[in-house]
Amino acid sequence: MPIDLAGRAQRVGSTHALLTAPDGGIVRRTVLPGGLRVISESIPGVRSVAFGIWIGVGSRDESPSLAGASHYLEHLLFKGTKRRDALDISAALDEVGGELNAFTTKEYTCFYARVLDVDVPIAVDVVCDMVTSSVLASHEVDNERGVILEEIAMHDDDPGDSVHDEFASLVWPADPLGRPVLGTVETIESMSRRAIASYYRRRYRPAELVITAAGNIDHAKLVRLVKKAFAGMDLDGSAQPGRPRAGRRPPAFTVGSAVRHRPTEQANLVLGCAGLPRSDDRRFALGVLNAAVGGGMSSRLFQSVRERHGLAYSVYSFASHYADAGMFGVYAGCHPSRISQVLELSRAELRAVATAGLSRSELERGRGQMRGGFVLGLEDTGSRMSRLGKSELVYGELLTIDEVLAAIDAVTLDDVHEIAAELFEQPTSLAVIGPYDEGQEFAA
Repeated sequence: MPIDLAGRAQRVGSTHALLTAPDGGIVRRTVLPGGLRVISESIPGVRSVAFGIWIGVGSRDESPSLAGASHYLEHLLFKGTKRRDALDISAALDEVGGELNAFTTKEYTCFYARVLDVDVPIAVDVVCDMVTSSVLASHEVDNERGVILEEIAMHDDDPGDSVHDEFASLVWPADPLGRPVLGTVETIESMSRRAIASYYRRRYRPAELVITAAGNIDHAKLVRLVKKAFAGMDLDGSAQPGRPRAGRRPPAFTVGSAVRHRPTEQANLVLGCAGLPRSDDRRFALGVLNAAVGGGMSSRLFQSVRERHGLAYSVYSFASHYADAGMFGVYAGCHPSRISQVLELSRAELRAVATAGLSRSELERGRGQMRGGFVLGLEDTGSRMSRLGKSELVYGELLTIDEVLAAIDAVTLDDVHEIAAELFEQPTSLAVIGPYDEGQEFAA
């Protein structure tokens, strides 16, 4: 049975063993004062450890005027604490051959390091110091503003990336899910140091933090290191760990089209419909469906659009899941004169699957692709650490590897046909970037 993390009534200061693997790996969870959670997975036979701090805040938590604040803050936490300047932070990991990085999504932020097992104390001290004690110096806020504006410009210069933002903005125009994680030029230029500091104080609270580690790690030692690193932080002893985002009423999915003029050599498009939230158990059936429709070289879209008709170099499908919403989409990049053909073929494949489902061989390939991708993706300490963080912070449950594989293997042809009919018979939306007039329409 999956371990229900969100509903566990675990006493502050206690440690529970969540999973015990037959090869000796153990997953343990400790809840510290303030609701801070520490979870580790021991992996026998490796000499590295991946360490991360996960914060339950992302771009969908921002007000319109603070759009991009989560990502802005991610940058700034590398710029100095009360004990270290930016060079000290980077040098501390460089001198032991470690890696230090971070990323921001729509629903969470993560700071992480990967080091040799003997250097875990350094990783814990540096990353915890960054997350708890950043000074957010005014000159660093101004300097990093320019860096983020360049990042936005670089992102906008790649239509293969920015068309996904256009699609999200089209289908969720009134919800933060529709905004880009980076924010906009206008919000970044106007964001003050005071606003960012207030966001930092409000959002980076122990109850919303999850600390995870995977590798050659001793859980008790990790807990001692974390306690020491958080010793100077004012902890609310009555605070309980935060829960995964509750399933709210999903934002309305808007049907329409958006065409953005760019003098590009290719047209970039996303055609899609509403999908499933991540709590929906049918996500495994959707994963198999996605693999068969556009997840590999044997997929329907690849074989039709690229192999048989030679209309595109890159074509694939994707499924995005959030706490209360989701989307399914098809991306393609093609010559501007061929976009109508690509759209016609893509829509035809979606209609065919919605009407008749998959063949037995497609089902087997889709399940095999999911199984392989899942297991091979867990072959390093970083991915294991990420699995723990997402399970605790995002899903609220920890599935064993065997449980995930069993859920994939349990997907049937009827399951896939049912979800294909439900999703692909919905009206679709279309976002296009290319050398077209804005407002140009493409046949449905």
